[in-house]
Amino acid sequence: MRRFMHAAVALFLAGSLAGTPLYAQGQNNAPAPPPGSAAPTSQAPAGAPANPVQVQTPPQYKPPTEQQGPPPSPARTVPLGPTKFSRPAFPDITAPYRGVQIPEPNLTNTPRIDQLIQNGKLMLSLEDAISLGLENNLGISVERYQPMLDEANLLLAQSGRNGLLNFDPTFTSSFSLQQQNAVFNNPFFAGVGSFGTSGTPKATLPPIIYNHSFTADFGYTQNFHTGTQASVTLDMQRASTSIASDLFNPYVQSTMTVQLTQPLLNGFGRLPNTRYIIEAKNTVKIGESQFRQQVISAVTQVAHDYWELVYAREAVKVEQVTVAADQQLYENNKKQEQIGTMAPLDVIDAQSQLATDQQALVQAQTTQLLDQTNLLIDITKDPLAAPLQGVEIIPTTPIYNPEPADISLDDAVKVAIRNRPEIEQAELNLKNAGIEIKATKNGLLPQLNLSGEYQAVGLGGVETKTLTTSAIIGPNPLAPIWDTTVGAPSTTLFEPLTGTVSSQKFVFPGGMGDALNRMILGKAPLFAGTISLTLPIRNRAAQAAYATAEITKRQEEASYMQTRASIIQGVRQALIVLEQDRAAVAAAEQARIYNQQSYDDEVKKLQLGTSTAFTVVQKQQLLTAAEGTELRDRINLIQAELAFQQAEGTTLQNHNISIQGVMSGNTKPLNIPGTPDKTAP
Repeated sequence: MRRFMHAAVALFLAGSLAGTPLYAQGQNNAPAPPPGSAAPTSQAPAGAPANPVQVQTPPQYKPPTEQQGPPPSPARTVPLGPTKFSRPAFPDITAPYRGVQIPEPNLTNTPRIDQLIQNGKLMLSLEDAISLGLENNLGISVERYQPMLDEANLLLAQSGRNGLLNFDPTFTSSFSLQQQNAVFNNPFFAGVGSFGTSGTPKATLPPIIYNHSFTADFGYTQNFHTGTQASVTLDMQRASTSIASDLFNPYVQSTMTVQLTQPLLNGFGRLPNTRYIIEAKNTVKIGESQFRQQVISAVTQVAHDYWELVYAREAVKVEQVTVAADQQLYENNKKQEQIGTMAPLDVIDAQSQLATDQQALVQAQTTQLLDQTNLLIDITKDPLAAPLQGVEIIPTTPIYNPEPADISLDDAVKVAIRNRPEIEQAELNLKNAGIEIKATKNGLLPQLNLSGEYQAVGLGGVETKTLTTSAIIGPNPLAPIWDTTVGAPSTTLFEPLTGTVSSQKFVFPGGMGDALNRMILGKAPLFAGTISLTLPIRNRAAQAAYATAEITKRQEEASYMQTRASIIQGVRQALIVLEQDRAAVAAAEQARIYNQQSYDDEVKKLQLGTSTAFTVVQKQQLLTAAEGTELRDRINLIQAELAFQQAEGTTLQNHNISIQGVMSGNTKPLNIPGTPDKTAP
């Protein structure tokens, strides 16, 4: 039974294939309808039922309107954010001790996007998309912090903390109070004289000295970009003691010391001491250039995704028209198959074509959703915000014909070398490498330092003088020379002329004013000079640093040439693609015109009864495909122009965008060793 069924189906298909040309020939040879008839009908062959089938013209895709030249761009400014993190000490002396507050990032969408939503649809022009991208693009938001970090590193370099010298002036002070009871075993060596008499109780021994002192020290240190180190210190002390031999008790002593040190070899000059500042300034420019590069990339990406969405929406329309035409062909074939004027195989073919194009329509709709998501990510910080739930993006900017790029390759390369952020970054890296070579070359020298010191001391206080009047001893003429009673010389040979012993103290008050006055007048100055020489025996650390700097510069030179070659290659490729896409648009336009004429002729034949609906649908599908190809080529041409502007580095200028705080980009190319200098005579 299975074999019989297979044989029957094979015979049925063979008969259908054999009969199809007969039916087609019958339709092609059908007489033309009379003039003024309402609609053509398909003629059935002899023996077929006399029921005619109404034939309708299939739907046709209408391409979008076009305009000449890109849409006008409003002036827009992209801010960099805060870049000053240092607070001046005057008039607010507490400002250096407070940090700068960095505002938290705003992670919500700007109000502009809510204003463009109408009835659940985001009516979006190209310029609105670019403006939203500049406001909400997360890549720009992230890159905006890099110049801020570079500015913070510049502030660190200006302080000198990452180098050898600290350029921030430093003021130091210290205060100390001391009370001491000192015990001495030998009071004479201690300068206190004799304690007590032979009758002094042992409980009061050994002798104790009482010292009381208060000390205040002040210092100021300043290092300069030339390598000079300067310091000024002021030490003041007030002390009192129980030692009676001091001239001033209590006494005040003030000492001022001024020291200057100047390197003569290693560390001499501004470059070795300020190289980190110069490099940090170049790094700030590199960060700004990278930010500009990110803005260019974001603008290009937004425009690219915008036109991809435009094409995806038109591609959906193309597939919808194709499916509608397939549906109409399938229904016509099915009706003709029912009345016996068409083979069943034609119905199966029409149904298969309908299913294939329905699948293509689903793919086109999926691509549209993906492109819409990509564009939404480009222009929002939070694509899941409530107003954007289920929103449909409707591009409103019409497709335009880019103006021809009337520029030669050499001129385009010159423009790119002048404007591309990458070449600017390579030049700044090369400058930093050159600075490192000069600084590390100075580090190879031995250390020879010249130092000078001046010191002035002033002493003052309460001065105490004691005047003592003792008995005057003179000869006693009445005394015998020998005292016979004791058998010894007489002790009365000398006797005091006066019988009183007196003492008187004189106190002269003084203090801090006397000490400072004597210090300022330089009553007791000290001058000293020192020359110190340090010779590293092998000096391997300095040699390694210099070799590293040399290698880094050679690497940066090669990297500069590599970047330059990459830019030239990118400009050449972008220019070639731009010209090819322009030629492709011209060819696609001619193909679309030819297919339009062919379709119009076939529709006229159908109206005259000399063609079939199947042939008209085929012509219509060819026309739709040609229109889709032309649309794709026009979108490619617009995107090629965007890529060419990015390759030239003129994206911001063409879209009237300026970046606050960023260099203009018109930097002069450096003359790399081994390459010809075009500016040389």
